[in-house]
Amino acid sequence: MATGYKADFLQAAVSGGVLKFGTFELKSKRQSPYFFNAGDFYRADLLRALSTAYAETIIAARDADGLDFDVVFGPAYKGIPLACCTVDKLAALDPARYGQVCYAFDRKEAKDHGEGGSIVGAPLKGKRVLVVDDVISAGLAKREAVAKIRREGGTVVGIVVALDRKEKLPPTDGAPDDGTQDAPSAIGQLRREFGLPIYAILTLDDIVDGMRAFATEDDVRRTEEYRAKYGVSD
Repeated sequence: MATGYKADFLQAAVSGGVLKFGTFELKSKRQSPYFFNAGDFYRADLLRALSTAYAETIIAARDADGLDFDVVFGPAYKGIPLACCTVDKLAALDPARYGQVCYAFDRKEAKDHGEGGSIVGAPLKGKRVLVVDDVISAGLAKREAVAKIRREGGTVVGIVVALDRKEKLPPTDGAPDDGTQDAPSAIGQLRREFGLPIYAILTLDDIVDGMRAFATEDDVRRTEEYRAKYGVSD
């Protein structure tokens, strides 16, 4: 079961309606028994829990794997407040290490007047860049973010997300999406493609373990069945 900042984050997600249980159709057309929307962390106390969880996850990755960076990058749009609040919390938790860390984000459309360009915030050239975002679905947004950072001369050193759904990518060849396909998760595929470490505050396993304390038996059963059908270990 999740403990410490993970447990606090899970509790905040449930109490704030960020993590919901029921029946939800995903972009993949799968019927998911749960839905997570980081865009609902718009209340001050929830944002505090969110920023703390991102910062603690990053510090844990630093201690375990030596994760180091100069700039926290948030892809537009949901990643923008995530980058800002994470930098602020990192500086509060470890001012000696992170007091001068910077943030940046991209514009959806490049600005053709004023300072111009497609990046707002810290320059990325020659910098080690850590990407923060909410979830990884198909991975398209993260590929675009990595490409933009590299075009600006930055080096992506890792990605941090709020949730790893740990489920197989749906088939792309028209085969039935019945869970029997041999496929990686979106995060697993990105790890292999870019050779980057990708960290998540919570995984589906954390949700299943934690929800037994507050969810209905039916919600627990349906979520466990969904994990058994579509889940991966990577």
